[in-house]
Amino acid sequence: MSKGATLRDGAGGAAPPSFATRRWALLAMSVGVFCIQLDSFGLNLALPQIGRDLHAGGDGLQWVVSAYLLSTGTLMLGAGRLGDLFGRRRLLVAGLAVFGASSLVCALAPTLPVLVGARVAQGSGAAMIMPVGLSLLTNVYPAGLRGRATGWALGIGGIATACGPFIGGALTESVSWRAVFWLNVPLAALGAVCASRTAESHDTSAPRSVDWSGLAGATAALAALCVVIDRGPRWPWPAALVGVAVAVALLILFVRRERAAAHPLVELSLFRNGPYMALTLAGAAANTTTVMFLFVVPLTLQGQWDLSVGLAGTAFLGPALAMALAGPFAGRVPPRAAVRLMAGCLGGGALVLACLAGTSSLLLYVAVATVGGAVLGVANSLTLIATQAAIRPERAGEASGVTKTVITVAAGLGVGLAGAVTDQDRGVGAETAADTALLITASGCLAACAVLAVWIRLREGTVRGRSGVRRRSASRTTRP
Repeated sequence: MSKGATLRDGAGGAAPPSFATRRWALLAMSVGVFCIQLDSFGLNLALPQIGRDLHAGGDGLQWVVSAYLLSTGTLMLGAGRLGDLFGRRRLLVAGLAVFGASSLVCALAPTLPVLVGARVAQGSGAAMIMPVGLSLLTNVYPAGLRGRATGWALGIGGIATACGPFIGGALTESVSWRAVFWLNVPLAALGAVCASRTAESHDTSAPRSVDWSGLAGATAALAALCVVIDRGPRWPWPAALVGVAVAVALLILFVRRERAAAHPLVELSLFRNGPYMALTLAGAAANTTTVMFLFVVPLTLQGQWDLSVGLAGTAFLGPALAMALAGPFAGRVPPRAAVRLMAGCLGGGALVLACLAGTSSLLLYVAVATVGGAVLGVANSLTLIATQAAIRPERAGEASGVTKTVITVAAGLGVGLAGAVTDQDRGVGAETAADTALLITASGCLAACAVLAVWIRLREGTVRGRSGVRRRSASRTTRP
């Protein structure tokens, strides 16, 4: 444990992170990530049935998905730092409890407004689980095992990410869309029990006082930004422009506040941490690509290849398994190799999307998609694992909150672009639109790869220059 990061047992006394402590933390985080990812992707195919059951339609149905994502992306930044200050275990238990209780309300929702409101509450629970759970693992596990532990948790979540649409579709067809939410209730309860059995940890390097002005400013700025990203494309351009201006103004006010605060919500020095920022921004590109991949491939299997939901789900098992196994693999990557591997994953992701757009054989399409699942799974897991290795453990919640906020907002861009691939008449992937969306996303992924490669070259040149100066200085010092 580093200075400033204190681990406490349930009685409040100092205690080393035992095997049992680590095991319960890992189980709690794994269950939490699974639930969060399942609810992020498990309702896309269920929206028509939800509309029929609740007598709702039009754009209002999209809020079932958007409300959850917007709430999660808006609140993660503050939740991560609150966990550092007031106890990571405490907030993880609270997040799982909120998630489970709101899932119960979703399962019983009689109307669309009630369902959307409960989804907002679900998002607030998810916003606590992800950054706080990551920072808890960072502080409970020793340095040599942190990456592997986080990789396993993210790998389990990757199963829900990849299979979410088909789990949701299968439950909707065989039981009801409400079954997706009923499934969350016992899982969240199990996660909360596991979390309550691990040790408490918090940041002792800062007083337990919250920068409430900064928290309010960050939440307002992120809320405005998320709404503009999610709803802006449907607005007239003057309204969208005003929305962007409001979001930018709020972000500027937040930065000014953090510069003046004695104990800021977010230390601005975090944004001068080169490896951390490089991995976070590259992860944003990777997450946007992943959202497109998860949206387009399942719909294309049903549209272009004319497979049923069940057969499409079977065909997607390969990519899903590859994405799940990528988490444990990413956890074994040495920190010094993380940025280079991320650049490789971005380049590989661009190549995979381009190949998917030009593939004319179903077998080859599934094979390429399996490679894509592995590459993108490594990239997304590496973002969260390697950024935690690049910061001080005592502020792990703050850093994970920033990273998750950035990549979640980026995912919103992917969702907006992915909407173009849906054939409104058939509800499945329209081939021309899907190929266009894949190529646009591949171009963005390749551009991010090129920028990251240039940054690596410049950084290595700077390091070599500094080493040369030190050697020349040492030579002059030792010369008789």
